[in-house]
Amino acid sequence: MLCNSNFYLAAALMLLSANALAQTKRYPLQSTKGLRLVNASAEPAALNGKKGLRVTLSPEAESSASQTAAQRVTGEAFVVIEGFEFGDGVIEAEIAGAPSPGAPPASRGFVGIAFRIQSDLRTLESFYLRPTNGRADDQERRNHTVQYASSPDWPFFRTRKETPSKYEAYVDAQPSVWTKVRIEVRGSHARLYVHGQEQPTLIVNDLKLGAHAKGAIALSPGPNSITYFRNLTVAPAPLDKTR
Repeated sequence: MLCNSNFYLAAALMLLSANALAQTKRYPLQSTKGLRLVNASAEPAALNGKKGLRVTLSPEAESSASQTAAQRVTGEAFVVIEGFEFGDGVIEAEIAGAPSPGAPPASRGFVGIAFRIQSDLRTLESFYLRPTNGRADDQERRNHTVQYASSPDWPFFRTRKETPSKYEAYVDAQPSVWTKVRIEVRGSHARLYVHGQEQPTLIVNDLKLGAHAKGAIALSPGPNSITYFRNLTVAPAPLDKTR
């Protein structure tokens, strides 16, 4: 009887694993097929010998963007993954960013991933990098290398003022260098992992859209930035409840 129990348990685990794999979506991001451009321009391109998608703000969006604090962050432009709704699960990708030629000195090469994007394309959660901060000589800048933000109510300058350091952290990063990121989302909790590290770089325990929010996923460039994305993987299966 014990052997039979073990057999059925193993079969059940294999079935669960197969279902999880079936739900996992992989996007090489070597073309714009299946993507919706919102205030963004995108084209296949290679960076450091690896193929991906080069994404910038559209010329119209770039020319009309003012340089207020609210508009120097991601959230003005997106490349939305069509036909996909995300609530809980795991998002992985390789991303890179750098200031565009002639960008203002305050430009950081913003590059990130937005998720749970609502139909208004304004309400969302996101994690992003400031690649030029990663090896800056100023420690305060280094402390602002990675960021969590939620538009439109919780941009970085509000959280930085009201809860300094809670939604930002340091990680080693460089402009125009591929950086692997992994975002784990469960309810109102999220963790950002960078460079394949076992420990999270940034932990957020109060996602601003709440525990049950669902929405689209998008590649998110910032103004005055040239960004690259490749190998996006989305696994919507719930995370291990014991974590």
